[in-house]
Amino acid sequence: MSDQFFEDNELPLDDNEPFDDSLDENELPLDPGAAVPATRGQGRGPTAQVPPELVARYDQVVAEILDRTPEHMPEPSLHRVQRVMELMGDPQHAFPMVHLTGTNGKTSTARMVERLLRELGLRTGRFTSPHLHDMRERIALDGEPVSIESFLAAYDDVLPFIEMVDAESMAQDEPRRQVRMTYFEVVVALAYAAFADAPVDVAVVEVGLGGVWDATSVADGTVAVVTPISLDHTRLLGSTIQEIATEKAGIIKEGSIAIVGVQEGEAMEVLIARADGVGADLKAEGLSFGVLTREVAVGGQQLSVRGLASDYSDLFLPLFGAHQAHNAAMAVAAVEAFVGGGEQPLDRDVLRAGLAGVTSPGRLEIVRRSPTVLVDAGHNPAGIDALVEAIRESFTFTRLVGLLAVLREKDVEPMIRSLEPILDHVVVTRSTSPRAIPPRELGALVADYFGQDRVTVVDTLPEALDVASGLADEAGIGGAVLATGSVITAAEVRALLGLTTT
Repeated sequence: MSDQFFEDNELPLDDNEPFDDSLDENELPLDPGAAVPATRGQGRGPTAQVPPELVARYDQVVAEILDRTPEHMPEPSLHRVQRVMELMGDPQHAFPMVHLTGTNGKTSTARMVERLLRELGLRTGRFTSPHLHDMRERIALDGEPVSIESFLAAYDDVLPFIEMVDAESMAQDEPRRQVRMTYFEVVVALAYAAFADAPVDVAVVEVGLGGVWDATSVADGTVAVVTPISLDHTRLLGSTIQEIATEKAGIIKEGSIAIVGVQEGEAMEVLIARADGVGADLKAEGLSFGVLTREVAVGGQQLSVRGLASDYSDLFLPLFGAHQAHNAAMAVAAVEAFVGGGEQPLDRDVLRAGLAGVTSPGRLEIVRRSPTVLVDAGHNPAGIDALVEAIRESFTFTRLVGLLAVLREKDVEPMIRSLEPILDHVVVTRSTSPRAIPPRELGALVADYFGQDRVTVVDTLPEALDVASGLADEAGIGGAVLATGSVITAAEVRALLGLTTT
């Protein structure tokens, strides 16, 4: 995404200006595991001191969940997760929900929405995916991952119902319907049970993949947020923007308020049709809300945004890039929609405090100094484009060394092409994922764009990080490393540098 793209879609707006639907525009790995397991018993809050027997049981339960059918394997169906919810007494209806989908920006926007709602004094549940280090990251209460004890308690409560649904599924006559609940369906069931048990005042829920058939969609959001849609996961969601938008539009439910980020015209047409069809009130960025001004600031950026009910100035966001400013505008509009139907302004001091407290691990995150090492979970062309523009805008490195590891199913050449102008050298490697492109194969692709003299191929990520750091060190204080290409790459580099909490 270019600077011009964002400039063309910033406010101020003319109230009489017609909507232009021609505007141009968490990773969910298909394998369920995180890149690097967290060190159990360490970290913050209630998990700091956990008895070893509970840690062992937790690891066993996580292994059992991950051993289930991956989400992408069975045919699309909500039957299993709907059935387990029914047996549990429909806990997903015990709380109101803000539901988020889109291609990029879902997790960051979800974290912003949750942080603002918590700043307003509400008890929050947050469900995001994928996790970087620990499955408990997906299920957060009041901004913190659930404790090991709470996770195990929820699992013990839900397991009998899961086993009943598994038995019903395996008794089906048709072999294709003989599918146990998938790992993602189980984690969604755990999240909704934990949120109902807490209880939370509001849940902020990010889809795993798509919308119509996503397991999270057994709950209905009073507010639906759709971040920019682009091509990704095409094998599962469709090969065109229109097909992908049709899947994602499924989270817009009857009577809801839909907060829609800037979209390509064909995506916006689908979203408008869905909102009209279910009687939802669609609020589009660039028409009903948006970014008024923004300036680069130390540690992030200074914003003014137009919400649904008011304009808000002097907002500090400790995240980099125009894309995060637009995520913040969506978050502000979503919170206004939730707490006052979009008609009541938010308290400005609360809004400032909430945005200033936002974090988004793995999203252009500085994880080390001397040399500076940044990680970013960009894993598709649109995500890498946003990353490139954020680097150009927010940093002035004299030498930037890329550390690149990408998964097999990704559209890698446009990513490489976008990275070429900002990287002085690239160290090509692989993550531990079995789906990672082999380093020599990826290196050959990178060399086509960078030239052989700007590419180094290293077989393992730890060694590659050392090589990249050494190359950056040669430039002195102005040298830096940018590790990107997948969520798994970002997670593994974080862990290598001692960061396993989010």
